[in-house]
Amino acid sequence: MTNHQKGLTFAHLAAILFGMTGILGALIQADASFITFGRASFAFISLGLSAVLLKLSLRENISPTLTRALLLSGILLAVHWGTFFLSIKVGGVAMATLGFASFPAFITLIERFVLKDKISLTSWILVTIVMVGLILVSPEFDLRNTNTEGLLWGILSGFCFGSLAVVNRTIGQRLHPISIAFWQNLIVAIVTLPFIFFMDMTIHTNDLLWLAVLGIICTAFSHYLFVSSVQYISARTTGLIISLEPVYAIVVAWLLFNEEPTLKMIIGGILIIGAAIYPQEKQSSH
Repeated sequence: MTNHQKGLTFAHLAAILFGMTGILGALIQADASFITFGRASFAFISLGLSAVLLKLSLRENISPTLTRALLLSGILLAVHWGTFFLSIKVGGVAMATLGFASFPAFITLIERFVLKDKISLTSWILVTIVMVGLILVSPEFDLRNTNTEGLLWGILSGFCFGSLAVVNRTIGQRLHPISIAFWQNLIVAIVTLPFIFFMDMTIHTNDLLWLAVLGIICTAFSHYLFVSSVQYISARTTGLIISLEPVYAIVVAWLLFNEEPTLKMIIGGILIIGAAIYPQEKQSSH
């Protein structure tokens, strides 16, 4: 296997594992807050062990400013995961995944109205395309409709992830990816811990197994694959492949849960995913 083939394999595996997050969220019968707590707990323990094996210092280069940024990013990640799993429970995997896929539009809006960056006309067109896609995906704007409610939670999840991506840009320049992931997952576990005391604590054995898979394989290991892939192929190629995550998730959900997408949903999904892919391709050319 050549280095290029290895990079492509790593990237596609990472995309599949990221997509499996939604599938596992549907399989696990526990509350969304417990899924978030369990995922983060398994992930930060795995990442901590990885750091020990790699002889990586998790405290190196951490300043008070970075500590505040990590705390904010951890809280955003907790809300992102919590709303994403809630979206799955309410509206299904397809609605949750497509709602989340709107995050590039939120990155553009945050950069313009919060960071006061200049935004190109192309970026505004892409934001409009995402909005049209979301309108097509939504069956009807009625909060009593579970699909609509699920989509709205998915969109909120996308907003939190978009905010997280903006914060991560400043952190990523100064810390190792494993270190960032470890601290963020630890913060998620701490933030969500109080919530599990207010939920039904009936946990099935299968739930613990799926949580372990979700935290270790679909979070810690997929992050390793994602980081490793860019060592062999360009960031543009990796980004394009990772953007296929909703496609993998929807196809698997269709096969496992009979969540057959309508033609309108497929068209809306193509618009949303297409808008997500396009800016990654342009950014990497700079």
